Amino acid sequence: MNEPGIGEVSIRSLAAQDSIEQLTLLLHRAYKRLADMGLKYVATHQSPDVTRKRIGTGVCLVAERDGDIVGTILYRTPDTAGHSPWLDRPDVAHISQFAVEPELQKQGIGRRLIAAAEERALVDGALELALDTAETAEHLIRYYERLGYRYIEPIDWRPHTNYLSVVMSKTLKR
Repeated sequence: MNEPGIGEVSIRSLAAQDSIEQLTLLLHRAYKRLADMGLKYVATHQSPDVTRKRIGTGVCLVAERDGDIVGTILYRTPDTAGHSPWLDRPDVAHISQFAVEPELQKQGIGRRLIAAAEERALVDGALELALDTAETAEHLIRYYERLGYRYIEPIDWRPHTNYLSVVMSKTLKR
C-alpha cells in the first residue's frame, strides 16, 4: 500500500534472513520517547537475545519499505498464556512489542500492523485482540482507544518494568 509521503510499505512475517540486531535497534528508537518519560518498557533496553526470545513466543510481523524494516508487532495466539485473567482467556489473542520508526509514525504504518494482527486473530478464532501499556502513557492509551480498544484491567509486570500497566482489548468484527 502506498501512503502519502512514505512510499510503498508491505506487511509480512519476519524472515530468517532479517536482522534481529536491526529489529532490536528499531525497538530502541521507537521506544525512546517512553524511556525519556522514565518508563522502563522492556523494548527500551532489551538485547537482541531478548528480542529473539520474545519473538519466539508468537508471530513477528514487520512493515517493510525499500528493503528496510520500519515497523513491527508481535502477535500471540489465543492459546498463549498472558498472565492475567483477561489475557488467559481462550478467545483472546494479544499483541506486544509494537514499534514504528519515529520519523514514520502517524502515517498509517502502525494502524496497518495492528490491522494485520487483527486479521490473524480472526483467522485463529479469537473474539478479542488485547494489548497492554503503561497506565501513564496517555498518548498510547488515546491512540489505542481511537482504534477501538477499551480498558479491561490493570496488570503489574514489575520488576520487568517500573510502572503499572493496563490491559486494553478490542472486540473483533467477523
